[in-house]
Amino acid sequence: MPSSNPHEPTSQQDRTQSEKTERQQPSQRRSKSAEEIADAYADVADKLARWRQLDRLFAGQYRRRQFEHANGRVLDVACGTGRNFRYLSRSSEVVGIDISNEMLGHARDELDRLGLDGTVRQMDAQALDFSENSFDTVISSFSTCTFPDPIAALHEMERVCTPDGEILLLEHSRSDAAPLAWFQDWRAESHYEKNGCRLNHDPLKTVEQAGLTVDTASTAFLGLVTTIVAIPSR
Repeated sequence: MPSSNPHEPTSQQDRTQSEKTERQQPSQRRSKSAEEIADAYADVADKLARWRQLDRLFAGQYRRRQFEHANGRVLDVACGTGRNFRYLSRSSEVVGIDISNEMLGHARDELDRLGLDGTVRQMDAQALDFSENSFDTVISSFSTCTFPDPIAALHEMERVCTPDGEILLLEHSRSDAAPLAWFQDWRAESHYEKNGCRLNHDPLKTVEQAGLTVDTASTAFLGLVTTIVAIPSR
């Protein structure tokens, strides 16, 4: 007998689609708090810092391409251990913020090692302690997957960016290669629970939902890497 509930799947195809959607969107069922994210990264800060050379090998080309032309006063949101710093212009003034003090300790060391004019501060990306129009360029890498509320964080990036400035994002994303996408969907929930990272999220969709104006966007490495140049919409 057919179900009288219009929201209940009535076929195997509907059930399969429902299960697929759940796998692809685990973070919509539960988001970690900012404090939980900070604790997760405090536990791995030293390990991530030791992987600096490995990150340079695999992600360095994308970081350089996306951030080397960032100019003026630059805010690096969720700067982590400071991996973007080496790709910024020496003429820029850099401010890095992160929720984790342990990550910021390594970021301070990186500023000193590179001899950059910059500071780092502990701060929640969803409530930036800066006035409007404080930065000429806002950058962030591999971060929208971790924010408890990525829309709020993107709104904050927009608020502190000058009207004629740019918001430069480098993100990982769900692959456009079916086997990899399947693996990301399969691992998404457990990966988020352990690391606070949405393995299969769609950063471009998130930026569009936040209402930012997307100037350019591109993907690379089987769709696993997404670069976005956005401008404030106000």
